[in-house]
Amino acid sequence: MVSRAQKGLITDWWRSIDRWFLAAFLILMIGGMVLSFAASPPVAERIGLEPFHFVKRHALFLFPSIAVMLATSLLSPRGIRRMSVVMLCGALGLMLLALFFGTEVKGARRWVDIGPLSIQPSEFMKPAFVVVCAWLFAEHSRRKDIPGNLFSILILMVVCALLVAQPDLGQTILSSSVWGALFFMAGLPWIWIVMLGSIAVLGFCSAYFVFPHVASRIDRFMTGEGDTFQVDTAREAIMRGGWLGQGPGEGTVKRILPDSHTDFAYSVIAEEFGIISCMALTSIFAFIVIRGLSVGFRQRDTFNRLAISGLVMLFGLQSIINMAVNLHLMPAKGMTLPFISYGGSSMMAVAITAGFVLALTRKRAENVSQTDRLVDRTLFFQNAVSAR
Repeated sequence: MVSRAQKGLITDWWRSIDRWFLAAFLILMIGGMVLSFAASPPVAERIGLEPFHFVKRHALFLFPSIAVMLATSLLSPRGIRRMSVVMLCGALGLMLLALFFGTEVKGARRWVDIGPLSIQPSEFMKPAFVVVCAWLFAEHSRRKDIPGNLFSILILMVVCALLVAQPDLGQTILSSSVWGALFFMAGLPWIWIVMLGSIAVLGFCSAYFVFPHVASRIDRFMTGEGDTFQVDTAREAIMRGGWLGQGPGEGTVKRILPDSHTDFAYSVIAEEFGIISCMALTSIFAFIVIRGLSVGFRQRDTFNRLAISGLVMLFGLQSIINMAVNLHLMPAKGMTLPFISYGGSSMMAVAITAGFVLALTRKRAENVSQTDRLVDRTLFFQNAVSAR
């Protein structure tokens, strides 16, 4: 136990941190490490690597990710804003660089090689983009002469242009959706809702006709015709697992599932650990989102309220997309399951997102609601009267 008489950075952090959030994030990170033993060895063997190649790499990124999450949670809201501006500028620069010099994988240029590491800049762009836009919306609501809404629209246009150029329609939809939710929470007028909704529908329809791979995925989803091997195999793995699963290491369908360690890790969980385990995992994601929105809405500071809500929506929407693809509820899309799927850039970026949430939800004087202040004053006066 930490004594309340003790003072210091760590003790203050421990007293002020939201331990429910901290526990949920750590459970997901450790659970992802355990589940990598089930999902990744078949993929490694299939491409000629030693069985635990991806397990070792997952562990290699796990401990730095935990350290980054905890270090980021020590920041003040001002420190988070500054870090996000720098990170957003760097990520956008690397995304532009990837279009010309990046590594091409399956027709997309999303990765930049820096020494022995392959980085996906768009993963780091997302949390920084949410925080910067929340800051701009908050500044505009505080002072109408600050063109925060206009700047956020310009940043969104740059982000979407770079993502479409890669191309990465899934990340484009994810980023645009979270931005739209933030704009709505910041007091978006109805005329803007109609205009932006129309632009979104027009953009989605245009993507169908402009990008052949988008059209083919949607057509396969709607008709069931064509190459549906991955989705069909993932669904078979889920059905084979039943309620309690085949047991750790006993899955067989996972051995022929190409992306079992990344996009379809959820299906491997279902096959080996059962639907009940998947429901428990989904409940943790739901808990993070619901608690984040609940805590966010109680914040007095507009920036804190928007940033917390936007970050947990980013976290939750990405999770929903991944699980929906595994359950064949939407067209296939390469979207990782936060902290569970293999991927160094994804894990590190989600750790930064979690660190931002932990930092912004810490108990500070400026975060105390008006109701809490009223209760404290009432108790103070009651104690004063009793003392007399």
